[in-house]
Amino acid sequence: MDNGDPVYIRTTEPQNKPPACVCTFARLSRLRLLLKAAQVLLSFLAFILEEIVESCILCGGLYFFEFISFSATFLSLLILIVYCTSAYEKVEKDRLRTLDFWVTTVVGVLFFVASIVFAATNDKSSVETVAIVFGFLASIGFLADGIHMFMEKRKVKENKLENTGNTQNTPENQPLNNQS
Repeated sequence: MDNGDPVYIRTTEPQNKPPACVCTFARLSRLRLLLKAAQVLLSFLAFILEEIVESCILCGGLYFFEFISFSATFLSLLILIVYCTSAYEKVEKDRLRTLDFWVTTVVGVLFFVASIVFAATNDKSSVETVAIVFGFLASIGFLADGIHMFMEKRKVKENKLENTGNTQNTPENQPLNNQS
Protein backbone atom coordinates (compact mmCIF):
# COMPACT_ATOMS: atom_id res chain seq x y z
CA MET A 1 0.00 0.00 0.00
CA ASP A 2 2.83 2.39 0.76
CA ASN A 3 4.72 3.25 -2.41
CA GLY A 4 6.87 5.98 -0.85
CA ASP A 5 4.64 8.93 -1.75
CA PRO A 6 3.28 11.05 1.09
CA VAL A 7 -0.33 10.06 1.73
CA TYR A 8 -1.90 13.51 1.77
CA ILE A 9 0.09 15.27 -0.94
CA ARG A 10 -2.78 15.26 -3.45
CA THR A 11 -5.18 17.00 -1.06
CA THR A 12 -2.96 19.33 0.92
CA GLU A 13 -0.60 20.80 -1.67
CA PRO A 14 -1.53 22.40 -4.97
CA GLN A 15 -0.22 20.46 -7.93
CA ASN A 16 0.65 23.46 -10.11
CA LYS A 17 2.48 25.98 -7.98
CA PRO A 18 3.07 29.31 -9.67
CA PRO A 19 6.70 30.39 -9.78
CA ALA A 20 7.79 32.35 -6.72
CA CYS A 21 8.98 35.37 -8.70
CA VAL A 22 7.07 36.21 -11.85
CA CYS A 23 7.85 39.43 -13.66
CA THR A 24 5.13 40.96 -15.83
CA PHE A 25 4.67 44.40 -17.31
CA ALA A 26 0.98 43.90 -18.08
CA ARG A 27 -0.25 45.74 -14.95
CA LEU A 28 0.99 49.11 -16.23
CA SER A 29 -0.01 50.75 -19.48
CA ARG A 30 2.78 51.32 -21.98
CA LEU A 31 2.93 55.03 -21.12
CA ARG A 32 3.07 54.40 -17.36
CA LEU A 33 5.73 51.72 -17.84
CA LEU A 34 7.86 54.09 -19.91
CA LEU A 35 7.41 56.87 -17.34
CA LYS A 36 8.34 54.53 -14.47
CA ALA A 37 11.42 53.26 -16.34
CA ALA A 38 12.43 56.83 -17.19
CA GLN A 39 12.05 57.85 -13.53
CA VAL A 40 14.35 55.05 -12.38
CA LEU A 41 16.92 55.65 -15.12
CA LEU A 42 17.03 59.46 -14.97
CA SER A 43 17.11 59.67 -11.18
CA PHE A 44 19.82 56.99 -11.09
CA LEU A 45 21.91 58.88 -13.65
CA ALA A 46 21.46 62.12 -11.69
CA PHE A 47 22.60 60.32 -8.54
CA ILE A 48 25.64 58.73 -10.19
CA LEU A 49 26.71 62.00 -11.81
CA GLU A 50 26.42 63.93 -8.56
CA GLU A 51 28.55 61.25 -6.89
CA ILE A 52 31.29 61.92 -9.44
CA VAL A 53 31.57 65.58 -8.34
CA GLU A 54 35.03 65.87 -6.82
CA SER A 55 34.78 69.10 -4.84
CA CYS A 56 32.30 71.79 -3.90
CA ILE A 57 32.37 75.15 -2.17
CA LEU A 58 28.71 75.38 -1.14
CA CYS A 59 27.94 71.72 -0.54
CA GLY A 60 24.44 72.02 0.95
CA GLY A 61 22.76 72.00 -2.47
CA LEU A 62 24.85 69.03 -3.55
CA TYR A 63 23.97 67.04 -0.43
CA PHE A 64 20.27 67.84 -0.75
CA PHE A 65 20.35 66.81 -4.43
CA GLU A 66 22.20 63.62 -3.46
CA PHE A 67 19.58 62.69 -0.86
CA ILE A 68 16.63 63.40 -3.16
CA SER A 69 18.14 61.67 -6.20
CA PHE A 70 18.95 58.53 -4.21
CA SER A 71 15.53 58.51 -2.54
CA ALA A 72 13.83 59.01 -5.91
CA THR A 73 15.78 56.14 -7.45
CA PHE A 74 15.04 53.82 -4.55
CA LEU A 75 11.32 54.64 -4.25
CA SER A 76 10.62 54.54 -8.00
CA LEU A 77 12.45 51.22 -8.35
CA LEU A 78 10.55 49.82 -5.36
CA ILE A 79 7.16 50.83 -6.80
CA LEU A 80 8.11 49.45 -10.22
CA ILE A 81 9.13 46.14 -8.62
CA VAL A 82 5.80 45.91 -6.78
CA TYR A 83 3.87 46.52 -10.01
CA CYS A 84 5.91 44.01 -12.01
CA THR A 85 6.23 41.10 -9.58
CA SER A 86 3.97 38.82 -7.60
CA ALA A 87 4.13 41.29 -4.70
CA TYR A 88 1.33 43.13 -6.53
CA GLU A 89 -1.07 40.30 -5.66
CA LYS A 90 -0.36 40.74 -1.94
CA VAL A 91 -1.18 44.46 -1.66
CA GLU A 92 -4.49 46.30 -1.84
CA LYS A 93 -4.73 47.84 -5.32
CA ASP A 94 -6.39 51.12 -4.29
CA ARG A 95 -3.81 51.74 -1.58
CA LEU A 96 -0.97 50.98 -3.98
CA ARG A 97 -2.35 53.45 -6.55
CA THR A 98 -2.79 56.11 -3.85
CA LEU A 99 0.72 55.50 -2.53
CA ASP A 100 2.12 55.55 -6.05
CA PHE A 101 0.37 58.85 -6.81
CA TRP A 102 1.57 60.62 -3.66
CA VAL A 103 5.12 59.26 -3.75
CA THR A 104 5.50 60.12 -7.43
CA THR A 105 4.09 63.62 -7.05
CA VAL A 106 6.00 64.52 -3.86
CA VAL A 107 9.27 63.11 -5.23
CA GLY A 108 8.73 65.07 -8.47
CA VAL A 109 8.26 68.34 -6.58
CA LEU A 110 11.21 67.68 -4.26
CA PHE A 111 13.43 66.66 -7.17
CA PHE A 112 12.51 69.88 -8.96
CA VAL A 113 13.34 71.94 -5.85
CA ALA A 114 16.60 70.02 -5.30
CA SER A 115 17.60 70.62 -8.92
CA ILE A 116 16.94 74.36 -8.55
CA VAL A 117 18.93 74.51 -5.30
CA PHE A 118 21.81 72.52 -6.79
CA ALA A 119 21.78 74.71 -9.92
CA ALA A 120 22.00 77.82 -7.72
CA THR A 121 24.85 76.52 -5.55
CA ASN A 122 27.00 74.46 -7.93
CA ASP A 123 30.56 75.26 -8.97
CA LYS A 124 29.70 75.23 -12.71
CA SER A 125 31.62 72.05 -13.52
CA SER A 126 30.43 70.01 -16.49
CA VAL A 127 29.57 66.99 -14.32
CA GLU A 128 27.43 69.15 -12.04
CA THR A 129 25.67 70.70 -15.03
CA VAL A 130 24.84 67.29 -16.53
CA ALA A 131 23.65 66.02 -13.13
CA ILE A 132 21.35 69.06 -12.84
CA VAL A 133 19.98 68.43 -16.35
CA PHE A 134 19.20 64.81 -15.43
CA GLY A 135 17.64 66.05 -12.20
CA PHE A 136 15.29 68.34 -14.08
CA LEU A 137 14.49 65.59 -16.61
CA ALA A 138 13.76 63.13 -13.79
CA SER A 139 11.52 65.65 -12.02
CA ILE A 140 9.62 66.17 -15.28
CA GLY A 141 9.20 62.39 -15.55
CA PHE A 142 7.87 62.14 -11.99
CA LEU A 143 5.52 65.10 -12.40
CA ALA A 144 4.25 63.86 -15.78
CA ASP A 145 3.45 60.49 -14.21
CA GLY A 146 1.70 62.20 -11.29
CA ILE A 147 -0.39 64.31 -13.67
CA HIS A 148 -1.20 61.24 -15.77
CA MET A 149 -2.37 59.30 -12.69
CA PHE A 150 -4.47 62.28 -11.57
CA MET A 151 -6.15 62.53 -14.98
CA GLU A 152 -6.84 58.77 -15.06
CA LYS A 153 -8.39 58.89 -11.59
CA ARG A 154 -10.48 61.90 -12.57
CA LYS A 155 -11.70 60.15 -15.72
CA VAL A 156 -12.71 57.07 -13.69
CA LYS A 157 -14.63 59.23 -11.21
CA GLU A 158 -16.45 61.05 -14.03
CA ASN A 159 -17.41 57.73 -15.62
CA LYS A 160 -18.72 56.47 -12.28
CA LEU A 161 -20.81 59.61 -11.83
CA GLU A 162 -22.23 59.28 -15.34
CA ASN A 163 -23.14 55.65 -14.75
CA THR A 164 -24.69 56.19 -11.32
CA GLY A 165 -26.35 59.48 -12.22
CA ASN A 166 -28.44 57.99 -15.03
CA THR A 167 -31.00 56.16 -12.90
CA GLN A 168 -34.15 57.59 -14.51
CA ASN A 169 -34.23 55.02 -17.27
CA THR A 170 -33.75 51.98 -15.06
CA PRO A 171 -36.71 49.57 -14.92
CA GLU A 172 -37.24 50.29 -11.23
CA ASN A 173 -38.07 53.91 -12.02
CA GLN A 174 -40.41 53.24 -14.91
CA PRO A 175 -44.20 53.34 -14.34
CA LEU A 176 -45.94 50.01 -14.20
CA ASN A 177 -47.77 49.00 -17.30
CA ASN A 178 -51.27 48.58 -15.89
CA GLN A 179 -53.74 47.48 -18.46
CA SER A 180 -57.17 47.12 -16.93
